[in-house]
Parts: sequence; structure tokens; C-alpha cells
Amino acid sequence: MAVASENATVAPLNSDQRLSLQCEEISTDTSTIRCLDWDRSRFDIEFGLRNGTTYNSYLIRGAKTALVDTSHLKFKDTWLQLLKQQIEPTAIDYLIVSHTEPDHSGLVGQIIDLNPEIEILASKVALQFLQDQVHRPFRSRAVKTGEQLDLGTNPTSGKAHRFEFLSAPNLHWPDTIFSFDHGTGILYTCDAFGMHYCSDDVYDKNPSALAPDFRFYYDCLMGPNARSLVQALKRMDTLPEINTIAVGHGPLLRDHLNLWVDDYRQWSSQRSESESYAAVCYLSQYGFCDRLSQSIAHGIGKADAQVQLVDLRACEAQELSGLIGGAKAVVVPTWPSQPDAELQSSIGTLLAALNTKQWVAVYDAYGGNDVPIDELASQLRSLEQKEAFSPLRIRKVPDSNDYQRFEEAGTDLGQLLSRAKTMAAMKSLDSNLDKALGRLSGGLYVVTASQGLGSNRRRSAMVASWVSQASFTPPGLTVAVAKDRAIETLMQVGDRFVINVLREDNYQPLMRHFLKRFPPGADRFAGINVLEDAADGGPVLLDALAFLGCRVEQRLESPDHWIIYAVVEQGNVADAEASTAVHHRKVGNHY
Repeated sequence: MAVASENATVAPLNSDQRLSLQCEEISTDTSTIRCLDWDRSRFDIEFGLRNGTTYNSYLIRGAKTALVDTSHLKFKDTWLQLLKQQIEPTAIDYLIVSHTEPDHSGLVGQIIDLNPEIEILASKVALQFLQDQVHRPFRSRAVKTGEQLDLGTNPTSGKAHRFEFLSAPNLHWPDTIFSFDHGTGILYTCDAFGMHYCSDDVYDKNPSALAPDFRFYYDCLMGPNARSLVQALKRMDTLPEINTIAVGHGPLLRDHLNLWVDDYRQWSSQRSESESYAAVCYLSQYGFCDRLSQSIAHGIGKADAQVQLVDLRACEAQELSGLIGGAKAVVVPTWPSQPDAELQSSIGTLLAALNTKQWVAVYDAYGGNDVPIDELASQLRSLEQKEAFSPLRIRKVPDSNDYQRFEEAGTDLGQLLSRAKTMAAMKSLDSNLDKALGRLSGGLYVVTASQGLGSNRRRSAMVASWVSQASFTPPGLTVAVAKDRAIETLMQVGDRFVINVLREDNYQPLMRHFLKRFPPGADRFAGINVLEDAADGGPVLLDALAFLGCRVEQRLESPDHWIIYAVVEQGNVADAEASTAVHHRKVGNHY
């Protein structure tokens, strides 16, 4: 039986797209096959990637052999080739499917073809999804928290491998399971604890380099499911010592394991403290429903409000009734006009659990033969619900602008939910301290950012006064961006943006325009004279005194703002004689 050689690799598939593979032994009788997608620039809910991503699978040999997850279909030929170098596929006894998103389960069908006798272990929901994905009969076993798979003792190493399963729904799909090998202390978590970061380093050697992508990944995919994460962390606490977390994306977590777990614990606890939450419903594997729901949920989380994603297909009736009835706001997708009996029952439970004190909203799932969105919105209005935001319509395959629009609608809803907390915080500040803080003055600027081209172009802008030079060599500055600002999504590490310096003699029209409350997806530059190509990061305002083109180097988190440190790469002054507009506040607890 072949064993994985140290740093075994497969060459890129083609010259246009850097795709390579790496196989290494990570513990006794345990190896990983990592598919390195170096140039992937977008993922899942259409958030940008600056460092590509990886898709990780694992091979564990006891007396019997288990494969944990497969890979993306784009790696079909090379992944199967490398797997066959390690083991004959017919010698694999079990395939553990952590969850069924195609980047991890894209080659399940090929494995079944090579080994029809393989037994697939997954959650009950995942097995249902797989039936629709692979269109082949297969042997299967549904597993949940506490159930085990004994691979026995490897005859060469003498090491026993016994897997214990932990249910981890909504991380970030409803079908997710974790699996823990008691023989090696490795916990296999698929998406949870991962990051979109492509490098030859198998492990988390350099935490400072990984931290921005780790946090961004959490905010986009895991943060909206903070309540589910808290429960998963509690289940992890019942396990023996975990020495490695084998993730589905990015480097394996070993060298700084406690750091990453503590981050998840802290962030998720903070997000789940409030009893008030929005329930964002979706239909897994239906149209674009799951991705669009993630965008709404991400927006809600940006406004420091709590959110619970609810899969209408997978949620038990009692749990569904409790989640909907206890929510302060409920967001529902359009569903099939002719749902199956099980889904029809869930819809009935959802509608029965709504109450008149809740905010509600509806979005287009862009599925096949959906109930018309206006019909569904009218049905909700007839129940005397308060509308959280206007129906979100999709008239074509969703693009980046649609995902941004959905995120902004979610942020608006989150601000509704957190309004009382925000007002209480403002009133709690000592009045003298409040007035003293208000005497800190700053310039007036409009920050602009743009990413993508054509229909995938996303643009945003905001008024800022918390801007300060921070370094000489290289020239650098900081700008404070509130966490619920739409533009924050476009100001991740590696992104570019523009600081437009407003002039003292004409700043009022620009400030009034960009201080307006824009509806989700609105063009913030309509009616404004701009130069599109003067700077790399975003539009330059023609009426600005000067502009600075910046690249984000670091992000520092404060309770309600991100402090963005950026290197200034470009700049010019339109009028050397004019003065910068200055913003004078009277209080220090709001703008």
C-alpha cells in the first residue's frame, strides 16, 4: 500500500489557471490531498478572494480506510490520479461527506463509479442532498452527534483509529458534520475554522499573514451562524484534546490552534449574546436561495444585530416554529409554486408561527417555477406584518451588484433591530465627556471604492472625517470605517480605495449628497461628476480639492469601527490655493 510522500505534488492543469495539488502525511496513517486554486478571485456569496483558496481532503488508514471529503470538479483528473497513487479506490471502505457543497463533494459520483461498494457516512440531510447530486445508487449511513465509526488498528503502525461524529448544522450549510479521530486527535471540520488562503504551507505557520483572511471568512460565512457555532464549540469541548483542526479550505490549524479556536469562541459569543435576532429563511439547493440568504445575513451581522439562518427543507417542525416565533424579524424567500408535501408542511409552520409584532421581508430565490414575489409579499401584508424592506427582486442570474444589494438590505434591517441598543449607548456617555470628545475636529473627505467590471462592478462611497496620516515611509494613512457601512466590504486587505479631500468653499453639496440614506443597490454616484480612471481604487470626484489612491495593508478592529491602515500609492491636488474643509462636532458619541 502506497504512503504519501512528503510534499508530493501534481503540476498545474493549464497555463491559464494555476491549479496544482499537494499530498502530505499529517499524522500517523493520515494524509491530506490539497487542491490549490491559486487564482480563484470570487467565492460563494460573491466576496472577493485575494489569496485564492484550497480544497482539502483526507485519507485515514486503520484496519479499514476512510476518505474525508473529495474536491472540486475542476480537479477531477489530477485529484483522482493522485488519490490512485496513494491507494486503490476499491480499497477505500468509507467516504465521510462533511457537507455537500460542490467544492467538497464534487467528485463523490466519480468515487462511487470507481468503488460501488463504498459506504458513505453523512448527516441525514446531506444524504438527501447527495441523492439529488450524484444520480447514482450508493450505500449510506446517516450519522449524528455521538455516533462512531471504528476503523480498527493499522497493522503497520499499531495505531487505532476511531471516529466520533458531531452534528454542526448551518456551518455553513444545514448538513454539516464534524468528525474526530480519537487515534490522532485530529478534528475534521470542513468549512468551519477555514479560510480562503492558498499557499504551499500545509499548516498555519504565520498567523499574522493568515489573520485577515481568517477573520474575513468568519464574517462572511460563519458570523451569520454564530448561534450554531456556539453550540458546535460546546460539542467540541466534550472531546479529548484536539491537536489539529483539518479544515476544508486553507492551511490546517496546528501550530497556533488555540489562537484560532479562541477567536471563534470570542466572536461567536459576542454575536449571540442578544436575545433579539432576525430569522433569515432559505431553501437549500434551490435556485440561488442559499447564497442570497447568506448575503442578507452578512449585512444584518454588519449592523451588530443577531441573525439565525433557517433552512425550510431541513428544519424540524418544532424547531422551525420556535425559531420563527422567537425572532424579531423574519425574511423569507420565494418558494416553488408546487412544493412537495414536506416543504408545504414547513411553509405552513412558518406562516402559523409569524406574529404581528415582527418585521418581515421577502426576497426572490431565482428558482424554477416560483410563487410570484408580489403575491408572497401581499400574503405577508395580509397577516399585518411590518415590512422590513421592499421585496428584493432578481430578474437574471444574480451578479455582484445583486449580492451587494441584498447585503445592504440586510444591513438596513440590522440597523432597525439594533436601534434601541444604539440609542441606549449614546445616552449612556457622560455629557461632559461627550462634549469634550466632540471638540476633536477632522477634515471632510469622501471615500470611494470600486471593484469588478461590467455587470459585476460594485461601487460605494461614504463621508469620512476620521482620516489621519499614519506613516512617512511608505506614505500611509488610517481611516475609521463603521462596521455597518456598505463600503466596508470593499476595503479588505489588498483592496484599493480613494480618499477625496473636500474643499472648504464648496463641500456642502457633496457632503449632503453622500450623507443621504441610499436604498439597497442604489447608485451613489448618480448626478455626481467623477473621473473613473484617474485612480486605481475608485472614482475621483471632480469637485474635490485633492485625491489619494490607497491600498489596504492592515485592519484593526474596534468595538464599532474598523481602523483601516493603507499605503498611499497615488495622489494629486486640483487647487493648491484652496483649503481643506473641516468638520466640527458638538458631541462625541455620533457623527
